[in-house]
Amino acid sequence: MSRAGSVFECQSCGYASPKWLGRCPDCGSWNSFVEEKRLPEPKKGTPPPRSAAQPTRIEEISSRDAPRVPTGDAEFDRVLGGGIVPGSLVLLGGEPGVGKSTLLVEISRSLQAQGRRVLYVSGEESPQQIKLRADRLHDPAVAPGPDAARGELFLMSEANLERVVSAVEEVSASDLVIDSIQTTFSEELDSAPGSISQVRHVATRLLDLAKSRAIPVFLIGHITKDGSLAGPKSLEHIVDVVLYFEGERHHNHRIVRAVKNRFGASNEIGVFEMTARGLVAARNPSDLFLREREVHSAGSAVICALHGTRPLLVEVQALVTSGQYGTARRMAAGIDYNRLTVLVAMLEKRLGCHLLGCDVYVNAAGGMEVDEPAADLGIVAAILSSFRNHPILGSTVLVGELGLGGEARPVASAAVRVREAASLGFRRCILPAGNFPLLDPPAAIEVLPIRSVADLSDLVFG
Repeated sequence: MSRAGSVFECQSCGYASPKWLGRCPDCGSWNSFVEEKRLPEPKKGTPPPRSAAQPTRIEEISSRDAPRVPTGDAEFDRVLGGGIVPGSLVLLGGEPGVGKSTLLVEISRSLQAQGRRVLYVSGEESPQQIKLRADRLHDPAVAPGPDAARGELFLMSEANLERVVSAVEEVSASDLVIDSIQTTFSEELDSAPGSISQVRHVATRLLDLAKSRAIPVFLIGHITKDGSLAGPKSLEHIVDVVLYFEGERHHNHRIVRAVKNRFGASNEIGVFEMTARGLVAARNPSDLFLREREVHSAGSAVICALHGTRPLLVEVQALVTSGQYGTARRMAAGIDYNRLTVLVAMLEKRLGCHLLGCDVYVNAAGGMEVDEPAADLGIVAAILSSFRNHPILGSTVLVGELGLGGEARPVASAAVRVREAASLGFRRCILPAGNFPLLDPPAAIEVLPIRSVADLSDLVFG
């Protein structure tokens, strides 16, 4: 049983219980309950505190976009929706060592070069360690901007929230970086840093600070072993922007993905390359994912996936071999496994391909994650190419969704995908017939319509 004035809270979902439980009845996680102090309830009859904000008629509010502050990094600005919105609260999460602190140190340097006063607060590193990283990332060949003399970057090693807020007022900071929110705590609560109540309380206080002073606040967040942000789910509801920093350990490229964005398109991505000088924006992300592609290889197909507003060309590889055991294997990397099994069953039924006893392996090259139905045509074409041991003809890009009946369904933003394929030198693009006619198609690429997976087989393999 809990002591008076305390409660047991699940550290995964925030479920509260008066006693300790081995398994959370809400999210199902084991050994996740921690005893935390309950906040005192207000006395009955006590009037609520008067708010400084007053109701405003909607006609009196300007609908013009707030002026955005460029970060100096085109890829990061793209993910944010065009730059930093004053008073926004941005949460950046990712695996340890992926480059979260490196990215925000570079952004802080860039904001300093624009004449802004940036306060970088770390609860995990000393100012000397942050300075060493900043010196390593600083390129002396880059000339400072005209306002660089007026810009300042302050480093602070502190985990106490109240001291951080005082430091913001002391230095008159125009931007704030917190590394990380799991190490920051408030003296108003007795619970340990990183607990459900501390994370929720610190995020709420920082949100009030950002909105009241119009200061952009960047938060670095830890993630759990299953890839989700550590802390309560309400943390993602409190912040304005949620960014995930993704990257394979054995690849040089990193991807910043916007999962939530109140000021721009969600699912927008920015592609970076990890170099000795830190993270560098990729000039041509599609070329980055197609760099090692074998053109005349069986089992290889190129698709155009849409991430937010950005089209990216990605190679899909498939390998179909005879099964050595009784049950055939299905493996997918970067592709939804359930979608793969559905497409294989559809090919078995509609085209008569005997894949029941074959092992099927599908991979999105370069460590890219493809989760949209428009990749169905490319996945099916790669499987058929490997099954028949016949490469796909010509420089072809495939875009389209396939139904269970084998019909080709139209996709969104077909014209944008075709223009991206044409810009990289592809000469043929296969699209569902429902996407025709296209608006202003490029003359350098031939666009071919199909209505079913049978048309795809005849057209691709001639």
